[in-house]
Amino acid sequence: QVRVVESGGGLVQPGGDLRLSCAVSGDIAALYQMAWYRQVPGTQRELVASITDRGRTNYANSVKDRFTISRDSNKNMLFLQMYSLRPEDSAVYYCNVALNYGLVPSLETSYLYWGQGTQVTVAS
Repeated sequence: QVRVVESGGGLVQPGGDLRLSCAVSGDIAALYQMAWYRQVPGTQRELVASITDRGRTNYANSVKDRFTISRDSNKNMLFLQMYSLRPEDSAVYYCNVALNYGLVPSLETSYLYWGQGTQVTVAS
């Protein structure tokens, strides 16, 4: 069983920085990608950034050049370094692990594992 636990959220002032961490345990040999999503109550969960098993990254336009996703494969850790935070970045941030056992893997056919989320609040 794969377990996903986020940490590092909190209250930060506009323009500040924050680093989120995600610890993953269990067998992730079939890793397709890891990602950070965020959700504001009443809205749809949105992709913030993702990193494939080969290290290819993808970012939402709203966070490009401000956020950096990285992964420590040896420790099964995922990170999201957030710079120049804005009030609109406030949300619950979720770590996601996608595993795929197919010959032609895709996110749509992957098994998804989620953490419980960590709150990020950007306010004065």
